[in-house]
Amino acid sequence: MKSSSDIRDAFLNYFRDRDHEVVVSSSLVPGNDPTLLFTNAGMVQFKDVFLGIEKRPYNKAVTSQCCVRAGGKHNDLENVGYTARHHTFFEMLGNFSFGDYFKHEAIAYAWEFLTKELDIPESRLWVSVFEDDDEAADIWLNDIGVAKERFSRCGEKYNFWQLGDTGPCGPCTEIFYDHGEDVPGGPPGSPDQEGDRYIEIWNLVFTQYNRDAEGNLNPIPSPSVDTGMGLERVTAVVQNVHNNYDIDIFQSLIASIKSLIQEEMTQEEMTQGDITKTVSLQVIADHIRSCAFIITDGVVPSNEGRGYVLRRIIRRAIRHGNKLGFTEPFFHKLVSPLNQLMGEAYPKLDKNCQRVSQVLLQEEQRFAETLEQGLKHLEAAISEMQGSVISGDVVFKLYDTYGFPVDLTADIARERGLTLDNATYEKAMEQQRHRARSANKFRVDMLELPDTDLKTEFTGYELVTQEATQKATVEALYQDGKTVDTLKAGDSGGVILNKTPFYAESGGQIGDTGLLSAEGIIFDVSDTQKQGLAHVHLGSLQEGELKVGQLLNCRIDQIRRLHIMRNHSATHLLHAALRKLLGEHVTQKGSLVSPERLRFDFSHTEPVNADQLLQIESLVNHQILENRETEVQVMSLEDAKKSGAMSLFGEKYDESVRVLKIGGEFSTELCGGTHVSRTGDIGLMKIISESGVAAGVRRLEAVTGEGAL
Repeated sequence: MKSSSDIRDAFLNYFRDRDHEVVVSSSLVPGNDPTLLFTNAGMVQFKDVFLGIEKRPYNKAVTSQCCVRAGGKHNDLENVGYTARHHTFFEMLGNFSFGDYFKHEAIAYAWEFLTKELDIPESRLWVSVFEDDDEAADIWLNDIGVAKERFSRCGEKYNFWQLGDTGPCGPCTEIFYDHGEDVPGGPPGSPDQEGDRYIEIWNLVFTQYNRDAEGNLNPIPSPSVDTGMGLERVTAVVQNVHNNYDIDIFQSLIASIKSLIQEEMTQEEMTQGDITKTVSLQVIADHIRSCAFIITDGVVPSNEGRGYVLRRIIRRAIRHGNKLGFTEPFFHKLVSPLNQLMGEAYPKLDKNCQRVSQVLLQEEQRFAETLEQGLKHLEAAISEMQGSVISGDVVFKLYDTYGFPVDLTADIARERGLTLDNATYEKAMEQQRHRARSANKFRVDMLELPDTDLKTEFTGYELVTQEATQKATVEALYQDGKTVDTLKAGDSGGVILNKTPFYAESGGQIGDTGLLSAEGIIFDVSDTQKQGLAHVHLGSLQEGELKVGQLLNCRIDQIRRLHIMRNHSATHLLHAALRKLLGEHVTQKGSLVSPERLRFDFSHTEPVNADQLLQIESLVNHQILENRETEVQVMSLEDAKKSGAMSLFGEKYDESVRVLKIGGEFSTELCGGTHVSRTGDIGLMKIISESGVAAGVRRLEAVTGEGAL
């Protein structure tokens, strides 16, 4: 019997033999789609290729893509463990054509792989096509020879894919596996198609149209193919089981969980409780996969964004472990057996195994302190309930006081046949958010700016002499959040130029200050911010009258800029030193580069001790003493990644990027910021503090140059 690993390898090898480029699974943190919490399909890493924005050196690809569906639009969390096919983590097998082959080859490949490579009987397969796709129907019925009684045409809801209301789209054809007459459910297109008898295993999308604003479908010159087949589903078919949790990889993980239970509980305790609680075992087996791979890709538990989704999944697993009888941290112990199952296919898991265990252990210890108290509070509230709805105030208190995510409380309620008062809970949450917004004293921008299509050319990578200035034309003026034609002496506002040497705040580096001037005009720039592709010079007009179209001299505060450049270059050296000393799991989580100091947040599970801090300082200062030239190259994002350049976690980059080498090969990063021309210009770096800012995130603060003396 083929294992899930055998099937994965067979799929990749099948398409490799047919001249497809084998592309490694991309990060679960999408680098090219800020709207997406996690990578949830194989096509995500190729999105810009399909849109025509990006070119690759190949036009056929095959992947086994790690995917997560938890949080956001695609959220399977509440169903995981209770159904046969819901998972937070799954592997999507996919083959792709970017303007190369189309429907005939894609359909033939899919059919041959299923029936010949995997030996699935043709009589157990059912095919659906889009109702208007006569071409696909002809291929299936006449070329492939699928029986008419195992074929159906379906409407747009099920068999037409589109990226959005406008843009690339096209029909799709789906291949289903028939589990047999003893399983309820009807074929695709029938009234009872939602049953479990016919399970979709492979979806082939044919991107052949571009939908315009009027809804018209216009053929595109180079149609593409995007396919996806869940490894877990097809493995269940090959291994002749109906439940995904019965396939080899989950059964191995469940066996490991049971083994840990036996280690912790005495024989007497085991006989007193039911340790074969199917749902809890399935929840934990699923969740260890998503948690391990999410952490491997740089996410750590936190109270917002991806980190909060990770925390929810971990805490749900811990609670189900509590149900099974675990009283001590256990979840982190499953990383090793998972690595034995998946580490060979995904080397990054093997490489980060120890760190993943540490992050999970810390989170287990953190939650253990409140789990027992929270459960007691919930039990007390349930015992006092009249009816079957848990009060929203109780749900909020569990979240706010005991760290219970609402879906964890919903999980417990589901087991008791209860529901939650979500409306009251959401009201309490909104009140808390309002209090938080009122309490926080964030920097207030000098003005809120309307959207703009203007673009500013940045010319400030090279420092010029104090006497030299650059001339630029005023493209737009803003005051009180509105576009104006004129600023008068004493007015505060914003100025957009056609080009500028002023760096706009981004990537942790704060914006430049300085002067914009002309005869009789002085505009004092106190900050520079980005608005779309434009640099907005914020400040006040000290003298004269400033109008759109005027020519200005631009002069940045060069001494201040030099301090910033020292600190920014030192940040790169610090990042590299941390990775060399603490390990390659260290990745940037945030930074601040100001004239006075640098602040660097990074992923690491424990404090950096005094000896390590001295070694880190020594590594950085050695590079400074070497006085090596900073090398800057502009290249494609793909080439930059291949070169090993570090990139910021979750950052979206243009197709053309700047790659900075500081200290020779010591540090190589993608960066659009400003830097010293030689490491010696930094002078000296001194670490002044080390602290923790969140679970699994540490912070270093340092000073350079005169500030380090």
